[in-house]
Amino acid sequence: MDAHRALRVSEALREELAEIIEYELSDPRLAGVTVTGAHVTPDLRHAQVLVVAGGSGEQGRKAIEALEHASTYLRAELSRRLRLWRVPELHFAADEPGGAASRVEELLARVRKSQKKDTGNSEK
Repeated sequence: MDAHRALRVSEALREELAEIIEYELSDPRLAGVTVTGAHVTPDLRHAQVLVVAGGSGEQGRKAIEALEHASTYLRAELSRRLRLWRVPELHFAADEPGGAASRVEELLARVRKSQKKDTGNSEK
């Protein structure tokens, strides 16, 4: 399978799952859950979904249990939204707070810093 396709499917899954979890699921265990990444196997049969749950480790464990319980619903919604021949089986895991989310914040800080440098030089 094309690795580029797996990356595109991973990103589409991450975006759609983030939207579904945030706006459509009403389980109180999922309050504050953020989808930080999705990694699809090359055969597109399985997807590892990384989530960060605000709060303690116990809250994170309960959030992952809630997501595992809702995985059938999530796959059905994904099949409606994405045009895939086969929707991957979802496996949820906790992402470290210093994982992908902080990496994104670090990259955004670099971009802001470089933009300030660029605007500072163009005014001279």
